[in-house]
Amino acid sequence: MLIARNILKTVAILLLIVYGGLIVYAYWPYGDGIPVADLAGPNDRFVDVNGIQLRYQTWGQARPGEPALVFIHGFANSLQSFNRIGPLLADDYQVIALDMPGFGLSDKPVDHDYSNPAQAQVVADFIAALELDKVVIGGHSMGGAHALHVAEMAPEVVGMILFNPGIITTGVPAATQYFVFPLPRLAAKTFGEREFRESFLTSSYLDPRLVTDAVMDELMLAPRSEGYIEGTTALMGYYVAGDEISMLADVQVPTLIVWGIEDKRKPRGEAEQLRDMIAGSRLIIVEDAAHYVHEEQPQVAAQAIVDARDFWANTE
Repeated sequence: MLIARNILKTVAILLLIVYGGLIVYAYWPYGDGIPVADLAGPNDRFVDVNGIQLRYQTWGQARPGEPALVFIHGFANSLQSFNRIGPLLADDYQVIALDMPGFGLSDKPVDHDYSNPAQAQVVADFIAALELDKVVIGGHSMGGAHALHVAEMAPEVVGMILFNPGIITTGVPAATQYFVFPLPRLAAKTFGEREFRESFLTSSYLDPRLVTDAVMDELMLAPRSEGYIEGTTALMGYYVAGDEISMLADVQVPTLIVWGIEDKRKPRGEAEQLRDMIAGSRLIIVEDAAHYVHEEQPQVAAQAIVDARDFWANTE
C-alpha cells in the first residue's frame, strides 16, 4: 500500500513539473512582432470592416452583372491557399481571397468572437464593404463551414463552392475544443514555429512537395506580425463545434462541391453525403488530390468552376 502511494505521489509530482514546464514555455517572451504594413506585399489590399482590418488580394477584373468569387481559407492558413487557382480563374471571374480575422495579415483581436457564424458575418460585411452586387462564395476546409453561413446571411450570394469543406467533419483539430490553460497559448506558440507548421500542412497533401519555401514564407507572415500571440491564443481558446449539418437542407443557392478523393481525413462517402444533403448540388471528384484539392489540382478545380458559370448565372 505504501509503495502504491509513493508511486502515485511521484507521478503527481512529475505531472506538476511537466505542467509547470508547459506554462513556462507557453508564456516565455514571444517578441513584439512586426507591423503589418512592413510585411504586406505589393498585391495586398486592406479594408476596415467594423473596426477589423482585413487583408485581401484579387485576380481578374470586375464584370458588371456577373458574380465575383470570394474565397475563404481553412484553419491555420491564409489567402495564400488560393495563389495557384486564383490566376487560372482571372479570365472568367473577378476572384477575391481574404485573410479571416485571426489569420494571415488580417487583425487578430483578442476580444473577437471567433465562432463560425461570427466569422461568417465578417465576410458578409466584407462583401458589403467592397460593394459587390453578386458573389459566389467559396470555402476550403474550415472556410467551407464559414461559406455555408455566409450563403445564408448575405443577400449578395448567388452560388457556393465547397472545397473539401469542414462541415460534416470539421476542418479544425478536434483537440482544440478541450483546450484549457495554458493550452491555447501553447498551441498559438507551436503554430508559430515554422517546422511544426510545415509538418501540419504537408500531412494534408498527397504531394507534399507543393509545400514550397515560398508557401511557407507566406504562411509564416502571420506569426511574425504584431498581435499574433495574443490574438491566436484567444482564437485557439474559442473553438466551439458548430451545427452546420443542420443547415444543409436549407441551402438556397446552387452549390458546387469540389472534392480531392485522396483526402486522408475525409472519405469519398462524406462527399456523397454532402451532395445528397444539399438539394441540386453538383459534386466533382478530383483524382490525384487530397485535402487541398484547389492547390494540388488547380487546373481541374478551376475548369470545374468555369464550367459551372451557367449553374448560378440566372440566380436572382
